Amino acid sequence: MQNHRWLRTPHGTPRRISYGADYNPEQWPREVWDEDIRLMKQAGVDVVSVAIFSWAALQPAEDRWDFAWLDEVIDLLHANGIGVDLATATASPPPWLTTAHPEVLPQTADGATVWPGGRQHWRPTSPVFRRHALALVEKLAARYADHPGIVAWHVSNELGCHNAYDYSDDAARAFRAWLQARYGTIDRLNHAWGTAFWSQRYGSFDEIRPPRRSYAFPNPTQQLDFARFSSDALKDHLIAEREILNRITPDIPVTTNFMIMGETRHADYADWAHEIDFVSNDHYVTEGRDELAFSAALTSGVARHRPWFLMEHSTSAVNWQPINRPKRTNELVRDSLTHVAHGADAVCYFQWRQSAAGAEKYHSSMVPHGGEDTRVYREVERLGGLLRRLDPVAGSDRDRSPVAILFDWDSWWASELDSHPTDRLRYRREALDWWTALLNAGVRADVLPTDADLSGYRLVIAPVLYAVPQGLRARLEDYVRGGGHLVATYFSGIVDEDDRVWLGGYPGAFRELLGIRVEEFRPLWDGETIGLSIGVRGDLWSEPVDLVADDVEVLAAYTDDDLAGGPAVTWRPVGAGAAAYVSTRLGADGLGAVLPTLLERAGVASELPEPLRGTVELAVRRAGDRRIRFLINRTDDAVRLDGIEGEYLVGGPDLPPRGVAVVG
Repeated sequence: MQNHRWLRTPHGTPRRISYGADYNPEQWPREVWDEDIRLMKQAGVDVVSVAIFSWAALQPAEDRWDFAWLDEVIDLLHANGIGVDLATATASPPPWLTTAHPEVLPQTADGATVWPGGRQHWRPTSPVFRRHALALVEKLAARYADHPGIVAWHVSNELGCHNAYDYSDDAARAFRAWLQARYGTIDRLNHAWGTAFWSQRYGSFDEIRPPRRSYAFPNPTQQLDFARFSSDALKDHLIAEREILNRITPDIPVTTNFMIMGETRHADYADWAHEIDFVSNDHYVTEGRDELAFSAALTSGVARHRPWFLMEHSTSAVNWQPINRPKRTNELVRDSLTHVAHGADAVCYFQWRQSAAGAEKYHSSMVPHGGEDTRVYREVERLGGLLRRLDPVAGSDRDRSPVAILFDWDSWWASELDSHPTDRLRYRREALDWWTALLNAGVRADVLPTDADLSGYRLVIAPVLYAVPQGLRARLEDYVRGGGHLVATYFSGIVDEDDRVWLGGYPGAFRELLGIRVEEFRPLWDGETIGLSIGVRGDLWSEPVDLVADDVEVLAAYTDDDLAGGPAVTWRPVGAGAAAYVSTRLGADGLGAVLPTLLERAGVASELPEPLRGTVELAVRRAGDRRIRFLINRTDDAVRLDGIEGEYLVGGPDLPPRGVAVVG
């Protein structure tokens, strides 16, 4: 982040946990707006995001502008004490633009055009789109530069959600320029990409194209670089808009909403975070509450544990899953407070009022189709009241945990490329399994980018850290020799930043540190498992592990097939610390048999009383010397918080199913 500037507030107004939603008044008649204001104030709403998909309303034609309706909306909200997070409205181009300039439309890897009719139908590298989008940003910034109701700028919306990968000629030109900046010479690129294989050697950068559809496997480093380039192309658009906003409105902070959730992986958000004043994130539940907490912790890591903005989540059902079920009792509150527990200082939803038409009319909102006399709106009101009790938390950082899980976008992209030992590997799944196993043990963890400061962490877990540059290798070795405990897993340390193999045997970059050597991988068939001597079974992956250092201890051995008796989990003291290796996928439950030993040797113990471990998630925020503990019921049963001392800001010692208590 640039300097971590938060939402503007009127002079003398104390900071609070903000509350609100995307607000789309242009979908409704003017008389509805006054009713919206009444209900917002009733629910405790103090911030809304406006104009996100309003380009066509703001600029009905290339030579015609209409700001009157937006002027009135912003004035109305401000007069009622509701701040405006004003979007630049560039997320989706209006029909007149794509009709006049079809060259802004993206193309797929097969060369097909992506046509209008949905949203985000624009090329991130299109100079025509960029010119029109920045003209809109300039108009908005100039018009509202002095309006006291604008609390932040919201660049575009979910950048790259649909248009991250464009294979057009515009993208090809931009990709070549990006590659030339990265490698400098074509010889350096040929070495990095290994183009001696399959007669791919390039004579100049002009010969290179995006990895469009081809026979066999496209060059893997070309694919990895295209993923990096695509993230950077979107980041470049973010920066272009931000520069205009900073020039015209230097006192208004700038953000954009990330999508740290599920398998959304098109952007290196740890890198993007340096370009905005505060991190914002959208999250929708797809894999259960542990994934929600993991994503919130990763968002905190990306934000360097400074407060962040939960820009979108849902009050109840969404509309884009195959089957869309409403949330159960307490889930609206629990999901929201889990994000607050992990550092969110604003809780917002998509959207304020449920649409009567369009693609998202069945997506839940703060005000459902049934109006205020509904279960959802009553829960919205209840949460608004609870957030007021948490205002003392506002501005506090997320407290450092004893354990860190490393998360690396390069490894995510590269480990799941084609032509690998298995196409079943899922990078994020392994990281989430370790997170869940730690929750089951009652142990707090942070989720961090690989460039984060690791000093002070007793245990660092590096799940499938496939791509390891020399600098990261050295940092992790120094961490261990200085007293830290590192856990690496299968398919880690295999390649460098160019996807070139660390030679000499696996796990490559970590081979000497771990004191082991693997000659070949042994992925498992679908449905196949392999036994370990500690009474659990692995799946997906196994390896014939050789010990090459005398001080390596075998914590678990394989019991099946030709690997029987061979090391499966190892541990080695190194300097003042230690390094461990897990050579198969154990899943969250199986890791429960390995983790206690690793935690004990690293000097990590649960902060929760024994009966609460695994049942309750603990997250902590720190305001000065004050630690504020969030205790989140992971179960569908009532829990008694015996042994938890302190002042209850929210809830009490009797925690209902899916309930949350906050203790100061």
